[in-house]
Amino acid sequence: MDKPNPWQFWMIMLKSGNMDTLAAICPENGKKAKPFPQTGRFPCFGKGCMNMPSMHHEQTRFVDKQGHHMSGSFYGTWDLDNDRKDPVGNNSYYKVKWEKKIGGNESWVFHHLLKTSSKYPWLMLYLRADASRGFSGGYHYDTRGMMKMTLKSPDFKVRFKLEILKGGGSGSQFYLMDMGSCWKNDGRYCDGDVTTDVTRYSEMIINPESTPVCNPNRIGACPPYHAFPNGTKIHRTETEKFPYEAYHYYCVPGNARFAEKPYDVCDPYSNPQPQEIMQILPHPVWEQFGYPTKKGQGWIGDPRTWELDVGKLSQSLHFYQDPGTKPVERHWSSIDLGTEIYMSQNQIAEWTVTDFDIVIPNAGI
Repeated sequence: MDKPNPWQFWMIMLKSGNMDTLAAICPENGKKAKPFPQTGRFPCFGKGCMNMPSMHHEQTRFVDKQGHHMSGSFYGTWDLDNDRKDPVGNNSYYKVKWEKKIGGNESWVFHHLLKTSSKYPWLMLYLRADASRGFSGGYHYDTRGMMKMTLKSPDFKVRFKLEILKGGGSGSQFYLMDMGSCWKNDGRYCDGDVTTDVTRYSEMIINPESTPVCNPNRIGACPPYHAFPNGTKIHRTETEKFPYEAYHYYCVPGNARFAEKPYDVCDPYSNPQPQEIMQILPHPVWEQFGYPTKKGQGWIGDPRTWELDVGKLSQSLHFYQDPGTKPVERHWSSIDLGTEIYMSQNQIAEWTVTDFDIVIPNAGI
């Protein structure tokens, strides 16, 4: 307990992209639940492809007799027939280890490792600071996180030290920062109705091998507008001015009735409700927010301490809203970083996060 509000735990999100579309029960883009048609869009080797991974927990303990060093971890694999402690051979693997020196000003160090396999080529691992109440990054269940409030744009910054040891290959969408929230297309806050709630994500990908989908020949994968600091908005059809290289991919929620054509619809499978995703890339237009401005910054061999003006950035990005409705106050219930290795076999990503903190000016807490 704490005043004015309690806080809970650091959150680790561990996900697999394997999807048996015949077994899906969530509504498709706000429509009534129905079996999805089988599709090659998602990896699934057959019955059982959506199994949970093994989980081996090493409880937090003192690792020295003097009580100066604490450590704990958990690890496991989705390939249950090859449940080993080390990421060897063609088996998936994950491990998160946390440690801290006692008595000084050092923070917890979170060491992450994620490995894909032929059966499980699409895996995700994130360290999250979630709100202690409310929906967890858009999912329709209560969260239990470290933040004593939901963050409101534009009034917050995020600080952390990130060292990437292994990148995870070209399909590793390593998120320097990922924001998650939920609001309806008419601006109302989410209430658990998965037919009208919409998960919203904004993600900065720093893997220099990432190939952007947004370009002048595929403007449907770009947001309709880019907003500059002086308030000027550039439409995506203005090919001489629009910063296409700053965007990796944008897709609208599947229940957006008035989305500007052409557009891509986000996949309806990854969340209980429709989702909207804004993915950006290092580019000079993000410099004012403290984000990387060119490829390779903060990547392997370049550990950095970042102070990102995530609040101001999140206020300036385009998100869909029904015409004529009051602009939503953008609140964010989840702030996280980590990687999503997309459809890539036998890839390894490894990184550490230290001094993860969220700064809210004049919050009084």
